[in-house]
Amino acid sequence: KTIYLDNAATTFPKPESVYTEMDYVNRNLAVNTGRGSYSLARKATEIIDRTREKALKLIKGKDVADIVLTPSATIAMNVIIGGLDWSGADICYVSPFEHNAVMRPLHLISEKYGFDLIELPLKSETLEIDFEKMEYMFSMNPPTKVFATHISNVTGYILPVKEITEMAKKYNSQVIIDASQSLGLLDINMNNLMAFAGHKNLYGPFGTSGFFVRKGTKINPFIAGGTGSDSLNLNMPKTIPAMLEPASPNIVAVAGMEAALDETIGRISDFEAKEKELTEYLVKGLEKIENVTTYLPLEDSHIGIVAFNIEGYKAEDVGTILDQDYHIAVRTGYHCAPLIHKHLMDIEKGGVVRASVGRYTTRNDIEKLLEAVEELSEEM
Repeated sequence: KTIYLDNAATTFPKPESVYTEMDYVNRNLAVNTGRGSYSLARKATEIIDRTREKALKLIKGKDVADIVLTPSATIAMNVIIGGLDWSGADICYVSPFEHNAVMRPLHLISEKYGFDLIELPLKSETLEIDFEKMEYMFSMNPPTKVFATHISNVTGYILPVKEITEMAKKYNSQVIIDASQSLGLLDINMNNLMAFAGHKNLYGPFGTSGFFVRKGTKINPFIAGGTGSDSLNLNMPKTIPAMLEPASPNIVAVAGMEAALDETIGRISDFEAKEKELTEYLVKGLEKIENVTTYLPLEDSHIGIVAFNIEGYKAEDVGTILDQDYHIAVRTGYHCAPLIHKHLMDIEKGGVVRASVGRYTTRNDIEKLLEAVEELSEEM
């Protein structure tokens, strides 16, 4: 049996109710929603409506926000970035922890309009956001847009997104949060624009992602197509979410997401406590092993993900050995996060080894990983 420690990429396995509900809907209700008045279409549409309500409940966004469903967080970020108003005068800040789901579309749009992307500053000793320097940078070059991930998919650092948002709002800046690693794991309140990935800590299937948008926030259609209504009009609908959700909804995946939300609502604090405990257990174990380097923020701002390297090995080699000899699945490399690795100074190692825990991870799983890492370190 494989010990799965790549939950930051996608959580696995999913709750049994997710598999059961998807199978039922795939066999009985896999029809186009919003495009038919017959009973099956109405029942399928009700699944999507309920899923929206439950997702908004999770972030305390009922009556103040809408949710736009997309196939992935990458698509969600492209729809957000492509739908915002941009100009050459923009001053756009990004955290050094951003995923390429954010950085690549931002890079494309910055080349089109001719503005620069500025990294938020970090404290060199802890690799946490340096608020004093950030406040100075904002005062010298006031932000128009700020992008910040909530939890780093490389180091597990929980960014202080509330404080970043408050500081940015002093300059009337738009703030866009990537909650791909945090929704379903941490208690989250609604931000103006916040993307999420349903297949990560929500424990939904692939194809269930999107973003929350506060009512009144201006965003333009980015992807156009059929919506099942007003079909003779070549313009996209004027209201959210319809204006941002062309194409046939993936009703089977959404049904799985609804089941995942049912498993999540009301249990966030339990999931957070368990992952905190497992994370600390793994960190303390690694710190006792010679020839192991860990890349850690402060303990109270860290959860779920532990990045490390073993002296004498490339990160990729460690991942291969753990898989082939110990049946342990971890992730290695740069994790689609291009900015943070210059701070970690891990380029010659080929990035880092990333172990990420989840709801179904056990202490025994962590112990097996620690035993394997110790054996590898002793061989050098």
